[in-house]
Amino acid sequence: MIHQKTCYRLAMSTLVTVAVCSVSLVARADSPNERVTKADAVYKELAADPRHGLPANMVNQAYCVIILPDVKKVGLIVGGEYGKGVMSCRSGAKFDGKWSPPIMMHSSGGSFGLQIGGESIDFVILVMNPAGARAVMKGRAKLGADASVAAGPTGADAEAATTATMQAQMLSYSMSKGVFGGVSLSGTSLGPDDGSNKTLYGKEITAQEIFSGSVQAPASAATLLAELQQASPNNLAKKGK
Repeated sequence: MIHQKTCYRLAMSTLVTVAVCSVSLVARADSPNERVTKADAVYKELAADPRHGLPANMVNQAYCVIILPDVKKVGLIVGGEYGKGVMSCRSGAKFDGKWSPPIMMHSSGGSFGLQIGGESIDFVILVMNPAGARAVMKGRAKLGADASVAAGPTGADAEAATTATMQAQMLSYSMSKGVFGGVSLSGTSLGPDDGSNKTLYGKEITAQEIFSGSVQAPASAATLLAELQQASPNNLAKKGK
């Protein structure tokens, strides 16, 4: 009996390690500049569909936009999730200025149960108030605990979003193989990717320092930041409160 229990624990430990390693490895191939370029493509596609994608009125009320391209979900008894992306926030102490240089981000999460196979999902997360923005910039925020998150409304639903939805600090939007949807990321940990920020800006730098404008945005972010600025130059959240 003891031998069987030991074997079971070793087997489960091995499966957990394989799942976590698999998820981590598939998300590490892109350079920070490539990730910024991918984030731009994801934002364009989600913003281009007025019925099922990213509603303009929600972006106009957002303090930050987080884009996680190609988040990997891999399952082998123990499911795992790992993704890397970028965040840009409206600059200034009141989050009412131009969109900031990109802050490199990473997410991770896990779920237990019988899962076989894997998939890749693109996410756009709208941060809807200053508290949510600061929570993510400080470090590893667990969504649903350190910062509330809900599936974002789309199309006509966005115009008639419920009070509960609009009180969430973050709204998540997703796209998998061209299919749009609002998917909650509750339980996912999200925070700055310090190593990628160092690579992108050539020095050790915190998310708060990038947000404050202490560095210039890299050339790879020019298109994304221009699109955000053109689509939503002003923070309209306060006008509706």
